[in-house]
Amino acid sequence: MFKYIKTAHMACLEKMNGGVLYLMPDIFIKICTLIPLIYMWKAVMASGADIGMSMEQMLTYACVGALLSDMMVVRTQASGWLSEGVLMKLYGRPLSVLGQLFAQTAGRWMPNLALFSLPMALLSPLFGVNLRPASPWFVVSLFLCISLGFAIDILFACLSIKLRNMNWLIDRIRAAIVAILSGTVIPVSLLPLGLAESMKYQPFASLGGATLSIFTGIAEPAGVLRMQAVWNIVLWPAALIIFKKSQEGMVSYRG
Repeated sequence: MFKYIKTAHMACLEKMNGGVLYLMPDIFIKICTLIPLIYMWKAVMASGADIGMSMEQMLTYACVGALLSDMMVVRTQASGWLSEGVLMKLYGRPLSVLGQLFAQTAGRWMPNLALFSLPMALLSPLFGVNLRPASPWFVVSLFLCISLGFAIDILFACLSIKLRNMNWLIDRIRAAIVAILSGTVIPVSLLPLGLAESMKYQPFASLGGATLSIFTGIAEPAGVLRMQAVWNIVLWPAALIIFKKSQEGMVSYRG
Protein backbone atom coordinates (compact mmCIF):
# COMPACT_ATOMS: atom_id res chain seq x y z
CA MET A 1 0.00 0.00 0.00
CA PHE A 2 2.87 2.36 0.81
CA LYS A 3 4.11 2.07 -2.79
CA TYR A 4 0.77 3.26 -4.14
CA ILE A 5 0.61 6.11 -1.62
CA LYS A 6 4.07 7.15 -2.75
CA THR A 7 2.91 6.94 -6.37
CA ALA A 8 -0.02 9.22 -5.55
CA HIS A 9 2.36 11.63 -3.81
CA MET A 10 4.65 11.71 -6.85
CA ALA A 11 1.66 12.37 -9.13
CA CYS A 12 0.61 15.27 -6.89
CA LEU A 13 4.12 16.75 -7.03
CA GLU A 14 4.22 16.26 -10.80
CA LYS A 15 0.97 18.19 -11.12
CA MET A 16 2.57 21.06 -9.19
CA ASN A 17 5.99 20.98 -10.86
CA GLY A 18 5.45 24.46 -12.28
CA GLY A 19 4.51 25.86 -8.87
CA VAL A 20 1.21 27.11 -7.51
CA LEU A 21 1.14 30.05 -9.92
CA TYR A 22 1.18 27.59 -12.81
CA LEU A 23 -2.17 26.19 -11.58
CA MET A 24 -3.79 29.56 -10.97
CA PRO A 25 -5.22 30.10 -14.50
CA ASP A 26 -7.11 26.80 -14.29
CA ILE A 27 -8.31 27.61 -10.76
CA PHE A 28 -9.40 31.08 -11.90
CA ILE A 29 -11.43 29.60 -14.76
CA LYS A 30 -13.14 27.18 -12.36
CA ILE A 31 -14.05 30.05 -10.00
CA CYS A 32 -15.31 32.20 -12.87
CA THR A 33 -17.48 29.27 -13.97
CA LEU A 34 -18.87 28.34 -10.56
CA ILE A 35 -19.91 31.79 -9.33
CA PRO A 36 -21.97 32.71 -12.43
CA LEU A 37 -23.51 29.22 -12.32
CA ILE A 38 -24.70 29.82 -8.76
CA TYR A 39 -26.28 33.16 -9.65
CA MET A 40 -27.80 31.71 -12.82
CA TRP A 41 -29.63 29.04 -10.82
CA LYS A 42 -30.67 31.68 -8.30
CA ALA A 43 -32.25 33.68 -11.10
CA VAL A 44 -33.95 30.59 -12.55
CA MET A 45 -35.35 29.48 -9.19
CA ALA A 46 -36.40 33.02 -8.23
CA SER A 47 -38.43 33.27 -11.46
CA GLY A 48 -40.74 30.59 -10.13
CA ALA A 49 -39.49 27.66 -12.21
CA ASP A 50 -40.75 24.34 -10.81
CA ILE A 51 -38.04 21.71 -11.18
CA GLY A 52 -38.88 19.54 -8.19
CA MET A 53 -36.09 21.01 -6.07
CA SER A 54 -35.88 23.94 -3.71
CA MET A 55 -33.48 26.80 -4.41
CA GLU A 56 -31.23 25.62 -1.56
CA GLN A 57 -31.07 22.10 -2.99
CA MET A 58 -30.34 23.33 -6.50
CA LEU A 59 -27.55 25.66 -5.38
CA THR A 60 -26.01 22.89 -3.27
CA TYR A 61 -26.28 20.45 -6.18
CA ALA A 62 -24.49 22.80 -8.57
CA CYS A 63 -21.81 23.85 -6.09
CA VAL A 64 -20.89 20.36 -4.82
CA GLY A 65 -20.86 19.08 -8.39
CA ALA A 66 -18.28 21.71 -9.30
CA LEU A 67 -16.16 21.30 -6.15
CA LEU A 68 -15.92 17.51 -6.51
CA SER A 69 -16.03 17.37 -10.30
CA ASP A 70 -12.86 15.25 -10.57
CA MET A 71 -14.41 12.57 -8.36
CA MET A 72 -17.93 12.77 -9.77
CA VAL A 73 -16.75 11.69 -13.23
CA VAL A 74 -13.34 10.00 -13.01
CA ARG A 75 -10.86 10.77 -15.79
CA THR A 76 -7.51 8.97 -15.72
CA GLN A 77 -4.52 9.17 -18.04
CA ALA A 78 -5.56 5.86 -19.60
CA SER A 79 -7.24 7.56 -22.54
CA GLY A 80 -3.83 8.77 -23.69
CA TRP A 81 -1.72 5.79 -22.74
CA LEU A 82 -1.11 4.86 -26.37
CA SER A 83 -0.48 8.25 -27.97
CA GLU A 84 1.27 9.86 -24.98
CA GLY A 85 3.52 6.97 -24.01
CA VAL A 86 1.93 6.44 -20.60
CA LEU A 87 2.28 2.68 -21.08
CA MET A 88 6.06 2.87 -21.01
CA LYS A 89 6.00 4.25 -17.48
CA LEU A 90 3.28 1.97 -16.11
CA TYR A 91 4.65 -1.30 -17.46
CA GLY A 92 8.21 -0.38 -16.53
CA ARG A 93 7.52 -0.46 -12.80
CA PRO A 94 7.07 -3.50 -10.52
CA LEU A 95 3.50 -2.51 -9.59
CA SER A 96 0.04 -3.28 -10.87
CA VAL A 97 -0.73 -1.19 -13.97
CA LEU A 98 -4.28 -0.40 -12.85
CA GLY A 99 -3.11 0.20 -9.28
CA GLN A 100 -0.61 2.78 -10.52
CA LEU A 101 -3.30 4.37 -12.68
CA PHE A 102 -5.67 4.72 -9.72
CA ALA A 103 -2.94 6.09 -7.43
CA GLN A 104 -1.77 8.62 -10.01
CA THR A 105 -5.32 9.81 -10.62
CA ALA A 106 -6.00 10.27 -6.90
CA GLY A 107 -2.72 12.12 -6.48
CA ARG A 108 -3.57 14.51 -9.30
CA TRP A 109 -6.86 15.37 -7.55
CA MET A 110 -5.07 16.83 -4.52
CA PRO A 111 -3.91 20.24 -5.86
CA ASN A 112 -7.37 21.06 -7.21
CA LEU A 113 -9.02 20.02 -3.93
CA ALA A 114 -6.57 22.12 -1.90
CA LEU A 115 -6.49 25.23 -4.08
CA PHE A 116 -10.04 25.34 -5.41
CA SER A 117 -12.50 23.03 -3.66
CA LEU A 118 -11.53 23.74 -0.04
CA PRO A 119 -11.36 27.56 -0.33
CA MET A 120 -14.64 27.73 -2.27
CA ALA A 121 -16.31 25.41 0.26
CA LEU A 122 -15.30 27.80 3.05
CA LEU A 123 -16.61 30.77 1.04
CA SER A 124 -19.86 29.08 -0.02
CA PRO A 125 -21.99 30.64 2.78
CA LEU A 126 -21.21 34.06 1.28
CA PHE A 127 -23.07 32.95 -1.87
CA GLY A 128 -25.99 31.49 0.05
CA VAL A 129 -24.97 27.86 -0.49
CA ASN A 130 -25.43 25.24 2.22
CA LEU A 131 -22.86 22.46 1.94
CA ARG A 132 -24.15 20.24 4.74
CA PRO A 133 -25.06 16.79 3.36
CA ALA A 134 -28.66 15.71 3.84
CA SER A 135 -27.53 12.16 4.62
CA PRO A 136 -24.28 10.58 5.90
CA TRP A 137 -24.81 7.91 3.21
CA PHE A 138 -23.33 10.49 0.86
CA VAL A 139 -19.86 9.22 1.80
CA VAL A 140 -20.69 5.64 0.78
CA SER A 141 -22.28 6.88 -2.43
CA LEU A 142 -19.19 8.94 -3.27
CA PHE A 143 -17.00 5.87 -2.81
CA LEU A 144 -19.25 3.81 -5.12
CA CYS A 145 -19.30 6.69 -7.61
CA ILE A 146 -15.50 6.86 -7.74
CA SER A 147 -15.23 3.09 -8.03
CA LEU A 148 -17.74 2.98 -10.89
CA GLY A 149 -16.02 5.94 -12.53
CA PHE A 150 -12.74 4.03 -12.69
CA ALA A 151 -14.49 1.00 -14.22
CA ILE A 152 -16.14 3.12 -16.92
CA ASP A 153 -12.85 4.91 -17.61
CA ILE A 154 -11.08 1.57 -18.13
CA LEU A 155 -13.78 0.48 -20.58
CA PHE A 156 -13.38 3.69 -22.60
CA ALA A 157 -9.60 3.24 -22.50
CA CYS A 158 -9.99 -0.29 -23.89
CA LEU A 159 -12.18 1.13 -26.65
CA SER A 160 -9.36 3.54 -27.55
CA ILE A 161 -7.00 0.57 -27.76
CA LYS A 162 -9.38 -1.21 -30.10
CA LEU A 163 -9.86 1.82 -32.35
CA ARG A 164 -6.18 2.81 -32.26
CA ASN A 165 -5.77 6.42 -33.45
CA MET A 166 -9.28 7.65 -32.58
CA ASN A 167 -8.52 8.78 -29.03
CA TRP A 168 -9.68 12.34 -29.58
CA LEU A 169 -12.99 11.28 -31.14
CA ILE A 170 -13.68 8.78 -28.34
CA ASP A 171 -12.88 11.43 -25.74
CA ARG A 172 -15.29 13.95 -27.31
CA ILE A 173 -18.10 11.39 -27.58
CA ARG A 174 -17.50 10.33 -24.00
CA ALA A 175 -17.57 13.91 -22.72
CA ALA A 176 -20.90 14.56 -24.44
CA ILE A 177 -22.48 11.34 -23.16
CA VAL A 178 -21.31 11.84 -19.59
CA ALA A 179 -22.33 15.52 -19.48
CA ILE A 180 -25.89 14.63 -20.43
CA LEU A 181 -26.44 11.27 -18.75
CA SER A 182 -24.42 11.49 -15.51
CA GLY A 183 -26.51 14.26 -13.96
CA THR A 184 -23.46 16.25 -12.88
CA VAL A 185 -24.38 19.27 -14.99
CA ILE A 186 -28.17 18.94 -15.13
CA PRO A 187 -29.96 16.59 -12.70
CA VAL A 188 -31.30 13.46 -14.39
CA SER A 189 -34.73 14.29 -12.95
CA LEU A 190 -34.84 17.38 -15.21
CA LEU A 191 -34.40 15.51 -18.50
CA PRO A 192 -37.29 16.27 -20.87
CA LEU A 193 -39.70 14.07 -22.86
CA GLY A 194 -40.20 11.65 -20.00
CA LEU A 195 -36.59 10.46 -20.12
CA ALA A 196 -35.91 11.05 -16.42
CA GLU A 197 -37.48 7.81 -15.18
CA SER A 198 -35.74 5.53 -17.70
CA MET A 199 -32.39 7.31 -17.70
CA LYS A 200 -31.85 6.91 -13.96
CA TYR A 201 -31.27 3.17 -14.49
CA GLN A 202 -28.37 3.52 -16.93
CA PRO A 203 -24.78 3.29 -15.55
CA PHE A 204 -23.82 6.93 -16.10
CA ALA A 205 -26.64 8.04 -13.79
CA SER A 206 -24.89 6.18 -10.96
CA LEU A 207 -21.93 8.53 -11.21
CA GLY A 208 -21.97 12.08 -9.85
CA GLY A 209 -25.69 12.69 -10.25
CA ALA A 210 -26.53 9.80 -7.90
CA THR A 211 -24.14 11.03 -5.23
CA LEU A 212 -25.39 14.62 -5.54
CA SER A 213 -29.00 13.48 -5.20
CA ILE A 214 -28.17 11.91 -1.82
CA PHE A 215 -26.12 14.93 -0.73
CA THR A 216 -29.00 17.31 -1.45
CA GLY A 217 -31.74 14.99 -0.19
CA ILE A 218 -33.75 14.77 -3.42
CA ALA A 219 -33.51 10.96 -3.54
CA GLU A 220 -33.73 8.14 -1.02
CA PRO A 221 -30.25 6.75 -0.29
CA ALA A 222 -31.32 3.09 -0.33
CA GLY A 223 -32.45 3.01 -3.96
CA VAL A 224 -29.50 5.08 -5.20
CA LEU A 225 -26.90 3.01 -3.35
CA ARG A 226 -28.50 -0.21 -4.58
CA MET A 227 -28.24 0.91 -8.20
CA GLN A 228 -24.65 2.09 -7.76
CA ALA A 229 -23.68 -1.24 -6.18
CA VAL A 230 -25.35 -3.20 -9.00
CA TRP A 231 -23.47 -1.29 -11.71
CA ASN A 232 -20.18 -1.75 -9.84
CA ILE A 233 -20.80 -5.49 -9.65
CA VAL A 234 -21.68 -5.64 -13.35
CA LEU A 235 -19.04 -3.35 -14.84
CA TRP A 236 -15.94 -4.16 -12.79
CA PRO A 237 -15.64 -7.80 -13.93
CA ALA A 238 -16.35 -6.67 -17.50
CA ALA A 239 -13.69 -3.93 -17.26
CA LEU A 240 -11.03 -6.30 -15.89
CA ILE A 241 -11.74 -9.01 -18.47
CA ILE A 242 -11.78 -6.57 -21.40
CA PHE A 243 -8.61 -4.86 -20.14
CA LYS A 244 -6.79 -8.18 -19.89
CA LYS A 245 -7.75 -9.05 -23.46
CA SER A 246 -6.94 -5.54 -24.69
CA GLN A 247 -3.35 -5.70 -23.45
CA GLU A 248 -2.51 -8.01 -26.34
CA GLY A 249 -3.42 -5.27 -28.81
CA MET A 250 -1.55 -2.42 -27.15
CA VAL A 251 0.89 -0.52 -29.32
CA SER A 252 2.78 2.47 -27.93
CA TYR A 253 5.75 4.54 -28.93
CA ARG A 254 9.03 2.63 -28.69
CA GLY A 255 7.27 -0.76 -28.64
